[in-house]
Amino acid sequence: MFIDSHCHIDFPDFSEGAAPLLQRMQTARVTHALCVSVNLENCPRVLALAEAHDNVYASVGVHPDHDEGREPDVAELVQLARHPRVVAIGETGLDYYRMQRESVDWQRARFRTHIRAAREAGKPLIIHTRNAAEDTLAIMAEEGAGECGGVMHCFTESQAVADAALAMGFHLSFSGIVTFKSAKDLKEVARNAPLERLLIETDSPYLAPVPHRGKRNEPAYVADVAAEIAALRGMTPEAVGQATSRNFHRLFRTEAVR
Repeated sequence: MFIDSHCHIDFPDFSEGAAPLLQRMQTARVTHALCVSVNLENCPRVLALAEAHDNVYASVGVHPDHDEGREPDVAELVQLARHPRVVAIGETGLDYYRMQRESVDWQRARFRTHIRAAREAGKPLIIHTRNAAEDTLAIMAEEGAGECGGVMHCFTESQAVADAALAMGFHLSFSGIVTFKSAKDLKEVARNAPLERLLIETDSPYLAPVPHRGKRNEPAYVADVAAEIAALRGMTPEAVGQATSRNFHRLFRTEAVR
């Protein structure tokens, strides 16, 4: 019924292991989850989760905010993307929240590397952008990110940014933030976005949706994100779940690896 299109269940926050998480997913009618890589060092444990569980997929990439460890190159990302459980490159993008734009040339170079790898590998991108929308969209356009497509994960930007990403063929994924009372502008974006380009996610262990706000987030809670979007759009949660699940399988071509 529902799919968590972006989570980090390999993080130490989930030290109890995958079994109880997967059971709670089943109870909440969450059928699949995409565990997203944030660095190369821990990529093996992301892949191990996907190898061990048929309903968990993996991505490969280095988060834009990750300033330690090995720097990826195109060849390594393409090689990692050949793993049969890997469905995407990322998460990648730009994050200026803690850093000045002038000091992060390495972020922009890394972003370009990921886009080039995604195009070569024929895999969609998972894009993170924070306080950097203008540069993110510019690099996407310059590097031809529309050729491989992908998703703007945990979308929190304006309608104008949404329209620009949609014009490049990208999907918009909404997290628990859309359930927050303060997220009025974001709710409008979620209400107006084309249904065939919507995804839902938790970004767990972060950003738990209402009514779990303040707790550790987990994939089962993506059902609450679907319920909020359904209320905004005058749909049932089941209809949102069916549409976003269909979008997920189409974007990430997961039917071939189930």
